[in-house]
Amino acid sequence: MTQMNWLVVYPEILLLVAVCAIALVDLWVTDPKRGLTFWLTQGTLAVVAFMHANVLQVGLGAQGAAASVYGMQGLVVSDPMGHLLALCAALAMMLTLAYSRPYIAERDMLKGEFFTLALFVLMGISVMISANNFLVIYVGLELMSLSLYALVALRRDHVVATEAAMKYFVLGALASGFLLYGMSMMYGATGSLDLRKVFAAIAAGQINATVLTFGVVFIVAGLGFKLGVVPFHMWVPDVYQGSPTAVTLMIGGAPKFAAFAITIRILVEGMVGLANDWQEMLIVLAVLSMAIGNLAAIAQTNLKRMLAFSAIAQLGFMLLGLTPTVIAASTQSAANGYSSAMFYVITYVLTTLGTFGLVMFLTRQGFECEEVSDLAGLAKRSPWLAGVMTVFMFSLAGVPPMVGFYAKFAVLQALVSTNVTGYIVLAVVAVMLSLVAAYYYLRVVKVMYFDEPTDTHVVLQRGGVGVLLALNGAAALVLGLVPDGLMALCRDVIVAALVG
Repeated sequence: MTQMNWLVVYPEILLLVAVCAIALVDLWVTDPKRGLTFWLTQGTLAVVAFMHANVLQVGLGAQGAAASVYGMQGLVVSDPMGHLLALCAALAMMLTLAYSRPYIAERDMLKGEFFTLALFVLMGISVMISANNFLVIYVGLELMSLSLYALVALRRDHVVATEAAMKYFVLGALASGFLLYGMSMMYGATGSLDLRKVFAAIAAGQINATVLTFGVVFIVAGLGFKLGVVPFHMWVPDVYQGSPTAVTLMIGGAPKFAAFAITIRILVEGMVGLANDWQEMLIVLAVLSMAIGNLAAIAQTNLKRMLAFSAIAQLGFMLLGLTPTVIAASTQSAANGYSSAMFYVITYVLTTLGTFGLVMFLTRQGFECEEVSDLAGLAKRSPWLAGVMTVFMFSLAGVPPMVGFYAKFAVLQALVSTNVTGYIVLAVVAVMLSLVAAYYYLRVVKVMYFDEPTDTHVVLQRGGVGVLLALNGAAALVLGLVPDGLMALCRDVIVAALVG
């Protein structure tokens, strides 16, 4: 159903109005802790999350194509998949800001622009998630990216952060160029920027196959940059390490939902007719990312850099879920794969939020918890923090009963259930490379429990942040024990997207 419907984008409209209002209100805030700005931001995020949750519930109750509503003359789409991802992004941003507040306060970064830029990041994410047009995707991508560049460079007097911002900006511009060039080739081949019209044109089979193939190559390369997978990963470890940890968390958290969304929108909803081309590219990217990401992480002593290479490997594993496509005229294999990939990215972001949140919890004025050795003897200094970190490391490694185990199992099940020899071999390769990853995750646990403490300072008690960390760790455990609800929700929204 297509209409000029402003209600389709009313969460984004509210977000834009709130950003402008918060930026103006902050001009008169004299409290150095920015309490009013912080709570207005969190309130805005809570309202946006509630809006998406409400529409998600209504959308899942709809039947067939009615679950998807196209508005703004077909430029945007409101569907259950988009609302679930936008809901997760809003909640992730709320948790990011809650974890970050003590950290940025100690580093003279607790300013109004931090919160307004964070909201602009979320707005760019929301635009990408709801986009149904190549140009809308690009506008959302640039809005998110430019805001993140500014956040990385927010500590203007910090040489390392400034260098990271420059690297991120230059390589991000290169990625945008790849993506934009691929989109222009698709437009030249199909005569439209609308994803549904591109799908129809490709399905008609009357387009120059060479032009389409080149367009797919550039688009997948651009998506690879944004996902941070090999061989487009060179910015990830440098930016993760050089950025203030609060900004590293913002880069590694909510934007992953946007990257997943535009991958589904472009490759599945727009170019599934070219699946034989792009799925082979995704398989190569996935295997290379798991291999190089895991092997490089073993050699890292810097915790943030290790987690950066870990992110490359984790997203490579997630890409495996996007490789099964329609087999024998049945969408079951595709729905299994895409829903497992969505479950994987949601649970990965949940674990990443807790991991970097705990790293920030351990920092203090004049001390950055950035080396693996900084966690030495943590079990003796703070047993509950060491326990929470163990939950996160076990989840990332895929150790049962943590949620990371079920996420990996779901992706492997999607591959094996295709009954195609190539996918089964791919699943075996993924398991072998996951065993490599277990080494550096378990090394962190070993350092916390068996090494002597090198830092004798008392761990600061930060009240509400500590409670959030405990809840985050509990969520990683509980979702591993009872994953069926979230998995079923992911499957329902994916099926609604494929049908709508």
